[in-house]
Amino acid sequence: MAENKKIWLASPHMSDEGYELAYINEAFETNWVAPLGPNVNEFEKEIAAKVGSKHAAAMTSGTGAIHLALKAAGVKAGDIVFCPTLTFSATANPIIYENAIPVFIDSNYETWNMDPVALEMAFKKYEGKVKAVLVVHLYGLSADMDQIMEICNQHNVPVIEDAAESLGTKYKGKHTGTFGKYGIFSFNGNKIITTSGGGMLVSDDEEKVKKVRFWSTQSRDQARHYQHSELGFNYRMSNVVAGIGRGQLKVLDQRVEKKKYIFEFYKRELSGLEGLSFMPVNEWNAPNYWLSVITLNGKIKPLQIMETLEKENIESRPVWKPMHMQPFFSEYDYIGRNVSEKLFENGVCLPSDTKMTDEELTKVCQIIKSLWS
Repeated sequence: MAENKKIWLASPHMSDEGYELAYINEAFETNWVAPLGPNVNEFEKEIAAKVGSKHAAAMTSGTGAIHLALKAAGVKAGDIVFCPTLTFSATANPIIYENAIPVFIDSNYETWNMDPVALEMAFKKYEGKVKAVLVVHLYGLSADMDQIMEICNQHNVPVIEDAAESLGTKYKGKHTGTFGKYGIFSFNGNKIITTSGGGMLVSDDEEKVKKVRFWSTQSRDQARHYQHSELGFNYRMSNVVAGIGRGQLKVLDQRVEKKKYIFEFYKRELSGLEGLSFMPVNEWNAPNYWLSVITLNGKIKPLQIMETLEKENIESRPVWKPMHMQPFFSEYDYIGRNVSEKLFENGVCLPSDTKMTDEELTKVCQIIKSLWS
């Protein structure tokens, strides 16, 4: 292994079999390089079949898919949307695109995802004013969907699942992204499979998915001339990008297996270190282990680990900074018990690249262990 070879947190990993190139070459040979085409149609069908949803719409990003899911759920200016505070800003930004009002919900330690207790508190505070609930499956860990769905159904409020980080994750045997009215997946470069950039909306509601496709292609009416009766968006995935996705989907299960192997390697090697704990894996949860995340509660601090790894050309990162702590979102309400703040303060995402060798994993572990010696 080269002495200074970069060890990435998570980077694109094309299939050894070259599945992606086959679909890309087909697109070039048939001149289907412009937006839409056979790869887009088939990728939608294949994703829907993989996760157990009836319909799907391929988009330029997971963010765009969340945006149109909010529109499909009827979210308008001034509406309240509940959103986890412990997430990337791409979950919350589309709420602002629609001039709606986010209310940020805390996590719990059991799942690191939306706390059902805090969700109940939020519904009591905003009774009758909530238009949608966004749920995130952080780092590939499923939220407690039974409790969350029961609460939201009681209040007759639709659920949108941000499963950007959890493609391949199952909750009680069912894929994340298929519990709510809409599910969202991301194919960004660091995700478990990638199209270089892209996303997917899934739903069992055929008419809503058709509407999302319409909005995402500039809301062009079926007319001989260019006619637009609604505001449109340029959110549709291209045929070339979809070809990459079709090839990547063939190796999704392999990637999940490798992510799990990485997590278990770290757990085996690092669990004995004082004050170091791992993200929770519940008996009902079959994660995709997108990132292996630890928390520290002792003499060693997250910054020490990140800086020490960085000196050895190894990438790591903090846990997401909660939305209610972000300058842009600080004016919005937050409901919870500061669990998300503690996870942010104490968490480190370890390199979880599916191309990592045992030698590289060992190197990372040895560097971390050296801080305790």
